[in-house]
Amino acid sequence: MTYLRKHVKLVTVAAACVAIGAAGSAIATAGAASSGTTTSSTTAKAARMRGIGARALARRAVHANVVVATKSGFETVTVDRGFVQSVSGQQLTIREGTKKATYKTVTLTIPANATVRDNRQTSTLSALMDGQRVAVAQAPQRTWVIARTPRTP
Repeated sequence: MTYLRKHVKLVTVAAACVAIGAAGSAIATAGAASSGTTTSSTTAKAARMRGIGARALARRAVHANVVVATKSGFETVTVDRGFVQSVSGQQLTIREGTKKATYKTVTLTIPANATVRDNRQTSTLSALMDGQRVAVAQAPQRTWVIARTPRTP
């Protein structure tokens, strides 16, 4: 297993844990606000949330800051997902969100030693095109940029 795959899985698991924790908190808050009687709709909603799973929640995340335990302490990993708006030198501008809705637009400085993959192939930052889906994971010592061209219907 390559070093990149090992840590991408770690970031994905951490982001999923954050999303599941947020969903559990929302469910607990909704339950605390009720009159104390559990209704079948509340139970059904909780069952649906459990059925979504960690992968589905991680797929829907557009921005995450995750603190990960390492051998030397704690490290913060930031994940940004969305669509490429522009690339200028080492600056990557991303429109975070979905095809129809924008959460926010961010400009990230990508270090020269970043690992860039485009459609599962090794690439460069300047090769990315407007409109491509992109995920950027920034850890203290490494940065990964993973892009793919959306399928045309």
